[in-house]
This record gives sequence, C-alpha cells and structure tokens, in this order.
Amino acid sequence: MVSKNRDFEMDSALPQGLNQVEAKLRLKNEGPNELGVNQRRTLLTIAGEVVREPMFLLLLGAGAIYLAMGDPGEAFVLLGFVIIIMIVTVLQERRTENALEALRDLSSPRALVIREGKALRIPGREVVRDDILIISEGDRVPADGSVLQAHELASDESMLTGESEAVAKFESANLFAGTMIVRGQGLIQVTAIGGQTELGRIGKSLQDIITESSPLQDEIGLSISAQF
Repeated sequence: MVSKNRDFEMDSALPQGLNQVEAKLRLKNEGPNELGVNQRRTLLTIAGEVVREPMFLLLLGAGAIYLAMGDPGEAFVLLGFVIIIMIVTVLQERRTENALEALRDLSSPRALVIREGKALRIPGREVVRDDILIISEGDRVPADGSVLQAHELASDESMLTGESEAVAKFESANLFAGTMIVRGQGLIQVTAIGGQTELGRIGKSLQDIITESSPLQDEIGLSISAQF
C-alpha cells in the first residue's frame, strides 16, 4: 500500500487525476469495473436446469410408471432416490457458483487511485476510465491502462498470454486487468474497465460458447420422446 510517508520514486509530483464528482458521474454512466455481474444463477434457476436433465426425466418417468402399475412402494423408493440426487446436485452447483463469485471478486481488487491530487485506496469496482492508478510490486492491476511513469516496472501476464516470463513495462506501454506487478512501481491511466478490458473480452467470448449435450444425453432424450 502506498501512503504519504512512502518514498514513491516517480519523476515528478503526483498528477491531479479525476475529481470526485467526475469519477462518480462516470461510475454511474459507464457502470462498475466488474466482470460477469450477470453470470450468477439463482437457486431456482439451478434447480430448473437440474430437473430438465434427461437422466432425471427418465427416472421420474420410471417412477410414474411404477406408480401407474400399482406398485407405490417401488415408485416412492425410486422417486426418493431421485429427489436426494437432485438436492445433492443442486447444492454442488450452488457451491460452484459461490466459488466463481469469489473468483470474480479477485478479478476486481482494491486499487490506489489519485483523485484531486490525493492518493486514495478504493474498491476495484469503483475504478473508472481515465483514473490515474499507483501500482507497485505485488499489486494486481484492476483495469486496462497506459503507463504514464515507470520505475523498473514489470508485470506477469501469464493469465492472458501463457508466458511465464515477466514483461518489462515502460512509458506508453499497456497494462492489462488481472495481471500481476512483479517488480517496480508506476503510474497508469485507465483506458478500459470491466467487460471492455482484454480480460473482459476473453470472458465474453467464453460466455458465447454453446455447450452441446453429450451423445448419451441425446440418446436418453430421444428415448424419453419416443416413450412419451
């Protein structure tokens, strides 16, 4: 954390940065610096998706057949197991959603910004375009930006490029959201936030991928359609 008593080795005094009024207006108009805010599924949505699985539909159909044949004991045993399996599946999906939510929080770390000439620590979600950020070793970059000043600055961009070697950054170089500062200090001006960052574009491309059902699911679905 950079504070007033830290020797920040820049070439000149801190710039003014945005004023608080302008920053709040941009936050309102352009939205928070977050990824995947609409990705979280509700418990009801997860339950609906589980119920529509072909395997569960087949088991429910089998239970209904047992019941129609006058064997309520077998029907209730089968349906009981189905309900238990469904509950366990829903809980596992919910835990996965919670884990993803925690990862999304990590993608928006706290940031040290310059507002009205003063260094302020704010939540990463409140970073706006054209904010001036102070970054140093150990910081995760909260948004895409252009380097204004650099002192032996280097970042780990492996999460974007797959390259494990640190990349040296000089003035006018680009820094990307989610990357880690591994050496030095610097000032950057934010050029993109949230879904407009390189990390956000990657996330959006992953959302657009359509998950196809497996051959087994297709076969079960056809069998259910043929029977009912």
